[in-house]
Amino acid sequence: MGVVRDMIPTRPLSFIRITADGTRAAIVRPVAAEMPIAVEFNGIGYAVLMATPADLNDLVTGFALAERLVERADELPEIDVHRTKRGMIVRATLVPKRAARVADRVRHRVSESSCGLCGIENLEQALRPLPRVTAISDADDAAIFAALAALRDHQPLNRETGGVHGAALVARDGTIRLAREDVGRHNAFDKLIGAMAYPAIVSLIAVLIVIFLVTYVVPQIATVFVNSKRALPLLTVTMLAISAFVRQWGWLMLLGLVWTLQGANILGGSVMSGQSQWLYIGIVVLLAGAALLFWLRRSRP
Repeated sequence: MGVVRDMIPTRPLSFIRITADGTRAAIVRPVAAEMPIAVEFNGIGYAVLMATPADLNDLVTGFALAERLVERADELPEIDVHRTKRGMIVRATLVPKRAARVADRVRHRVSESSCGLCGIENLEQALRPLPRVTAISDADDAAIFAALAALRDHQPLNRETGGVHGAALVARDGTIRLAREDVGRHNAFDKLIGAMAYPAIVSLIAVLIVIFLVTYVVPQIATVFVNSKRALPLLTVTMLAISAFVRQWGWLMLLGLVWTLQGANILGGSVMSGQSQWLYIGIVVLLAGAALLFWLRRSRP
């Protein structure tokens, strides 16, 4: 068996320790190392594990036993550990009578509550480029401690079992707006993302329905009033003005709304997200649109 013995399982890092009373102090403490470990059996990429780079022979042996690829440790006659720029590769050889299990497990592997990297088959997939986060939080230290203190109240499953992770959406003042739980920490985070997406989807559908009503249905109904040659009610005149504005200048209001939501960091996925200048620009555009709508309303007979 090949063993790499110069791996260091910890590394010293410098931190600023912040306590609940606001005290700050510079400290240096060892942090357990974690890196991607690509595991191959008989030349087949089986999984990438995020693990501490120590005792890797034991890790792969236990992993193979837990995955039921082998029945005994001596059914892994060779384990070779290789260091690469991207992480570690551990190549293990199974005895011939167990070789078929590798291909079968790769075909039928199921999703687990791991971090999303455990289960990827090679280091290139594990270390693919990720989009850069440009938004900057303006929450202060007190808000972070307030959210931490309040998190338990939003974890009923953890209070009952004491064994699940939680993820929370927190306002800048530390108020917890939404929380989700799961035995897998990344599952809890994915649940939170999904829960945050529902209101956005519902709001989008509602906006599209309103746009359809204002731009298509309202003009059809207004035609009936106009053909009757009667004075139009104030509400009808107002709706006609809004309809005309949306059909002609709706893109302006939509653009202002998008800029406002991105500037307020409510709508992410853009370099504008979390940038206060776009919040101000969006508000100005919305106000300009409102003034234009008022002018259209006043100009209609």
